[in-house]
Amino acid sequence: MRLGDIVKLSTRMFRTRPQRTWLTILGIGVGIGAVVTLVGLGYGLQGILLERIIFGESLLSLNVSNPPSRAILLSKQTTQDFLKIPHVEDIAPLTSYNTLMTMSNLSGNVELEAVGIKYFRYAGIPVKVGRFFANNETNKIIVSFTTLKLFGVSSTEALGKKVKFKVFVPTEGTEELKEVSLDKEYEIVGIVESPSLLVYMPIDELASHISIPFYERVEVKVDESKNLDVVQREIIKRGFIVSALSKTVEQANKIFRGVQITLGLFGGIALIVSAIGMFNTMTVTLLERTNEIGIMRTIGASSKDILVLFLSESVILGFLGGVVGVGIGVAIGKLLNALLTMLAHRMGGVAVTLFVFPYWFLGFVVAFSGFMGLITGIFPARKASTLNPLDAIRYK
Repeated sequence: MRLGDIVKLSTRMFRTRPQRTWLTILGIGVGIGAVVTLVGLGYGLQGILLERIIFGESLLSLNVSNPPSRAILLSKQTTQDFLKIPHVEDIAPLTSYNTLMTMSNLSGNVELEAVGIKYFRYAGIPVKVGRFFANNETNKIIVSFTTLKLFGVSSTEALGKKVKFKVFVPTEGTEELKEVSLDKEYEIVGIVESPSLLVYMPIDELASHISIPFYERVEVKVDESKNLDVVQREIIKRGFIVSALSKTVEQANKIFRGVQITLGLFGGIALIVSAIGMFNTMTVTLLERTNEIGIMRTIGASSKDILVLFLSESVILGFLGGVVGVGIGVAIGKLLNALLTMLAHRMGGVAVTLFVFPYWFLGFVVAFSGFMGLITGIFPARKASTLNPLDAIRYK
């Protein structure tokens, strides 16, 4: 039997029984769509957690903080000593103070974090709008979306706005706070995503106004990933708490692989139901076409031709079911993403992409659906190919 004849006969079901054929494809599509949607949710959750890590240098950095006992602190001298540790390339400190920020005659309490210029790169913090600090800039700041919400300013209006600060500095040896006014205006040049009321300023700029006795934490940049453990052990020996973002990412990826497998298994239940429906359709098709099979055999069709014909039908059903399922799953994900984005904008938050669909995954789903069609069609196809032609003609 020629390839053209196989294609023509295996697609005849769309003309003779279109309603049942499309309902079967839709049934498969619903199962595939459930898998696509649930696994897309797993990829989306993983992306939300890891989207902060956009700089390769953040995976080569160690986050060093003071111990709870405060027996030893991250002073300027202590952190400079980190540079003497083998394989340490750079450091970026951070210190924070409670601050009264004034913008357009409105004032509010925020947390002022003074950082090294490269702190954002080492900590893996992206600027969503605007830019980072440039070298030697002294009158620029970066704020969080939450801070802008406090002042009722949108992200498009914020860039270029000028603000003033009054910093509350602890008095040495007491619990009293001293108010220090920074005698200049600062321009907003960037916006980051954070649930806290944060403002970032170059640490050298803040140090020119107040004395900074110690840092809250320091990002330590290591030359190669293989040396992270060596440097981490050395800093821990000095009494500090150390964590590595790369270890967090590694653990998170393991967790989300499990989440994706679990979600895929739940979707697989719907897929099994669809496969049963497809198997039932092919079995019914076999019974309805028994006479036709007998006639085809008597006029010269071989058992192999009948086998190929039935397998072709089942593969086409499975493949189209996969295409429809991918369309359903992606459409549901995109719709929910759009609804969440709309809700986030109305509430003054930041939009997130909760459903993510990698192209390789969608291609795999369509291919797997076609393979599933092949598997579910094997039994009806073999049974059809082994029918006795005379018995098949007499079948009613």
